Amino acid sequence: MSDAIDTAEPQSTSSSGNRREIDWVRCIPFYIIQLSAIGVFFVDFTWMAVIMTAVLFFPRMFGLTGFFHRYFAHRAFKTSRWFQFVGAVLGGAAIQRGALWWASHHRDHHRHSDTEKDIHSPKQTGFFYSHMGWFMTKENFDFKANRIKDFTKYPELVFINKHDVLVPVLFFFLCFGVGHFWNDVTGVAEDSTWALSGWQVVAYAFCLGTVLLYHCTFFVNSLAHVWGTRPYKTTDTSRNNLLIALLTLGEGWHNNHHHFQSSARNGFRWYQIDVTYMILKLLSFVGIVWDLKPVPKSVVHRTAKAEADQAEQESENVTAV
Repeated sequence: MSDAIDTAEPQSTSSSGNRREIDWVRCIPFYIIQLSAIGVFFVDFTWMAVIMTAVLFFPRMFGLTGFFHRYFAHRAFKTSRWFQFVGAVLGGAAIQRGALWWASHHRDHHRHSDTEKDIHSPKQTGFFYSHMGWFMTKENFDFKANRIKDFTKYPELVFINKHDVLVPVLFFFLCFGVGHFWNDVTGVAEDSTWALSGWQVVAYAFCLGTVLLYHCTFFVNSLAHVWGTRPYKTTDTSRNNLLIALLTLGEGWHNNHHHFQSSARNGFRWYQIDVTYMILKLLSFVGIVWDLKPVPKSVVHRTAKAEADQAEQESENVTAV
């Protein structure tokens, strides 16, 4: 079922080959971040470094899932102007460009999901391209403002979207600062397993943590259209995948999401863990967010099996007549 905001402009008439040409030079910073993950082998290992990686991983993941995706792309809930900016900054620390760029491309994906015009479909363009090749192309690197006019009216969002390197740079210095001052502030001995250093936190939390963030979220576009269950009949190949759901705070319930994309909740059933929705519910209790769009019960129960059973029953009724 499709009920997302339709603000995308018609696709370019250029050939698919030109549209999918990767700009290898422009993506050099992306390669550097990928390679930087090996930095963990050049700094000391401490359990505190691992903990700090997780501590800085999950808020950034929530910035992507809760704000870049469910808020900016789908308007699944409401919040204040100042907190939408906080969400844009939090997601920006994941180094997946600006909130408006990210959300505008995601809207385009839903508009053309798994068709030839889909910007990242493993069915149409293969696993690698849907996983990470799509955002490395000349066309998709650009920001299409017409796709997200409802948010381009906020100059602060436009600013950090245009200068999308700003938040990652600030996050880099945050990581270094936390590690540099950690031992002095906490009184931990430098040879303790709970000790930290500036470059250690940069290597673990900034470099390795960002690469993990990349591929966990990229798997939603690639693997969640290849591997998993399909309880709902959709026009695409979206699938529910428990592993991806756990890694991405609930984004792995991808078939659910494509079945009813405007909901703030991806885990339709009680046993489908959706940490992003849990956090949004907590924020709604204190009035920071509100009007979380629910999933109608009729939508939850309209599974592919239910539709097949209904069709069979209707067929039997016709035969009986």
